[in-house]
Amino acid sequence: MFEFLLCSMITILPDYLYRRRVQKKEWGRELTLFSIWYELRWGLSACALLTICILTVVFYYHPSTSNVASAFRTVTILPESGGRVAEVAVQNNQRVEAGQLLFRLDDSLQRAAAETAQRQVEEIDASITVAQSELASADGLVTEAEGALEQARSELRRAEDLVSRNSSVVSQSEVDRLRNQLASREGSLNAAIANKAAVEAKITTLLPAQKASAEAALDQANIALAKTRVYAGVSGTLEQFALQPGDYVSAIMRPAGLLVPDFAGRGRFVAGFEQISTQVLKPGMVAEISCASKPFTVIPMVITQIQDVIATGQVRPTDQLLDSRVRQAPGTITVYMEPLFEGTTDDIPPGSQCLGNAYTSHHAQLASGDADFLTSLVYHTIDTVGVVHAAGLRLRSLFMPFQILVFSGH
Repeated sequence: MFEFLLCSMITILPDYLYRRRVQKKEWGRELTLFSIWYELRWGLSACALLTICILTVVFYYHPSTSNVASAFRTVTILPESGGRVAEVAVQNNQRVEAGQLLFRLDDSLQRAAAETAQRQVEEIDASITVAQSELASADGLVTEAEGALEQARSELRRAEDLVSRNSSVVSQSEVDRLRNQLASREGSLNAAIANKAAVEAKITTLLPAQKASAEAALDQANIALAKTRVYAGVSGTLEQFALQPGDYVSAIMRPAGLLVPDFAGRGRFVAGFEQISTQVLKPGMVAEISCASKPFTVIPMVITQIQDVIATGQVRPTDQLLDSRVRQAPGTITVYMEPLFEGTTDDIPPGSQCLGNAYTSHHAQLASGDADFLTSLVYHTIDTVGVVHAAGLRLRSLFMPFQILVFSGH
């Protein structure tokens, strides 16, 4: 409408004035409802062409969209393992801090497992104490076997000395008996030493390994016990949290509710522009939005990021070959915008639907002085017609409450 009115001022109006003032044609005679097209054909044709050209320039270099939203992500409240709720520590719509207890599952099985693991650790500690006593006993047996072996050696040396002097006090059979006794005492000493080594190995290797396994089992049982308590991962507000003691929750099918983080969707908007605007949209472009949750207000924004892929073109592996004819409708270019001035979007709830415009600016090219006259004229024209789109956004923002409240039919 604005474009047509502006174009008619320099096309239809001069044509009409020429017919009226110069050719002296009057309404009701030459200028009638039936002859108006023929009489003003040059002005009407020029106005239509000029309007189409201006609309093309406006919508291409200053793209607009009605698909702007402050998208946010929620955190699903789920336990790592399923179980029946034993205690609920918070309520729905309550704000919670990160690390705050939300609810606790029935932990009788996990407590029993932890208690069993603790008793195993204590049992191995007792076995270590008993092994220390066994080591002392084995050390005494080694000392005793060494003394008996030394005594057997002394008796054998004395008997062999008497035999070497041809004494009849000791017979050859007595010498043989003493030699066998010495061998037996040496075997007893070796057995005592081996027993002591076995006890030492038990103390230094076996029991520590068993204790480490028991402590690992205890840690595992304590971790399983800790998983029965569900805490808030981030600070936020609980939504759809209607959990009661006795309810069963599962990590697969039965979530407990949703947690909306405090920072979710604050100060960051996602917009979808038509694909034809791909070459125009650039990071750093100035934009404007107007949201239904904050009527009669136009908020200046700046484009901070542009997604380099179009979502509708993604391919997921399936059991069917892809046919391009069954693709979804052409997608949009995803653009991320942030407020140009801090705090201007703080009172806009996350998820709000908004209208948006982006504006092309050639100020840098014009200020550099490198552009010739014709190029500068084109740049000035492109930047100037952006005012038309800005006025259109403000007009839509003005009528948005009436359209939603009165003419929507809801």
